[in-house]
Amino acid sequence: MKLPNGNPAPPPKTDTPLPSPSRPAGERASATPDAASARIQLDQLKLANREATLARVADVINRQSSAGAQLLLDIRGQSLSVQAAIGETSLETGDWVKVMRAGNELQLMGKLAQAPEAGIARALAQRLPWQQSLDAGLARVLSTLTAGARPESGPTGAPPGAPSQPLPAPVRQAIEQLAARLPSSQSLTPGAGTQPGMASQLKQWVEESGLFAESRLARAPDAALPDLKLAIGRIITSLLAQQGSRPEAFNRFTPLPSQELVQAPLQFPNTLPPPTTQAAAEPTVGQMLRLLAGMLNRITVNQLHSQILSARTTAEAPTPVSTMLLELPWLNPANEPRIAQLRIEQDQADSDRQRSGKPTATEWRLSLAMDLDEAGPLHFDVALRQNQLSAQVWAEKQSTLRQVREDLPQLRKGLSDIGLEVVDLECRRGTPRGASTRLEHRLVDTRV
Repeated sequence: MKLPNGNPAPPPKTDTPLPSPSRPAGERASATPDAASARIQLDQLKLANREATLARVADVINRQSSAGAQLLLDIRGQSLSVQAAIGETSLETGDWVKVMRAGNELQLMGKLAQAPEAGIARALAQRLPWQQSLDAGLARVLSTLTAGARPESGPTGAPPGAPSQPLPAPVRQAIEQLAARLPSSQSLTPGAGTQPGMASQLKQWVEESGLFAESRLARAPDAALPDLKLAIGRIITSLLAQQGSRPEAFNRFTPLPSQELVQAPLQFPNTLPPPTTQAAAEPTVGQMLRLLAGMLNRITVNQLHSQILSARTTAEAPTPVSTMLLELPWLNPANEPRIAQLRIEQDQADSDRQRSGKPTATEWRLSLAMDLDEAGPLHFDVALRQNQLSAQVWAEKQSTLRQVREDLPQLRKGLSDIGLEVVDLECRRGTPRGASTRLEHRLVDTRV
């Protein structure tokens, strides 16, 4: 591999676990045109002659031919641009390779087997451009209960401009069942959290969010299992059946995305504005299927994103932090869908004590973002360790900020009454600086 001059600055480290080596490829790098420069760069990596190390393909900059390419390698936290003669070895962004220093050259010793996280990240990347926000999607779907859907036009369909038709009974029933499971604003009134049974209702709300759909099906393979993701699937199946199509036909429908999620696909919480209430044309059956496909993608993105973040470790967090990202739909007083975005993290704090075998305390962190019609955007950050709790409430509207500050003493008393020691409780104007999450070289990297 040739090492050109002007090596770029090292990118941030990634923390992908190293997989097991595969069979060596055996291709040999070509000689560098500037041996002195190559020697300096290799010495900076503290790579001795005949010493082997692992490198990640950060980018395939240019495939010059079937046998060569310009690669950007991450080696020991530094970036190295190389001209590689890779022969028949197929290298892609995110691959791990074993390289060895041979004088002032790098020799490619073999390509490593792919880490499981890479497959998850690849599936995540495929779905990112095709996410439909759940509140906007649900609003369009629920509107068909009264407005119906337009028949498909075309050579074998209805003529253009044909009036909307009522939904078939099975489709209508599937949508009504989904709507019946959505919590209403009446169950979210101030003080409702102290009512008997509210804790179990909130737990059920989280369980049926769609984040655990596949694991719930594995435990109880019931087609009627209450779950947002499965309920969307039942609507899809009913729509296809009314068209005389099998479930496999769903794969040919391109998901309909929300432009806000296209611009910030991995920002979570993503405080998007509520969907507009202006009347939209009734969708056709095909458009409904595309809309539902985008909603499924949104739930799946949250599932995959949660897996990536739960498996990720950093220098600041050497042990994995279990992370769940979920969106909980609910209905406002006008029966319009809204969402609450929830991020839950479980962290085994005090890792030094954990390594020494001493007992540790688990810390839970919760972030909740909601955009209420009158109160405006609200954001809650809560940290709980044993019985000690600290919380921050963020409000954008001055009137909401004032109201929240007036209610803080009552909130503090309510938390104390259930046995919690309130360490910190405050309210601030604006919104917190959220976690900037991006998909980098097919691997998810989170920076705060």
